[in-house]
Amino acid sequence: MRILDELDRVAKRYQAAPTQVALAWAMARPSITSAIASASNMTQLQDLIAASRLQLDADAIEALNRASA
Repeated sequence: MRILDELDRVAKRYQAAPTQVALAWAMARPSITSAIASASNMTQLQDLIAASRLQLDADAIEALNRASA
């Protein structure tokens, strides 16, 4: 539940959906070389595109890392 709460907090700060933040966070992790995602409708595709453009700052990434530990 901690990670879900933190995703919500970061999403509000960035005015984004928690799913967008989760994907942006995964893409920002150095150990992940490729984030695999798919969309089955236009809304999901728009979320994926928005997530690829979302640049999380170091504080947001650290907060998400702590919450997921």
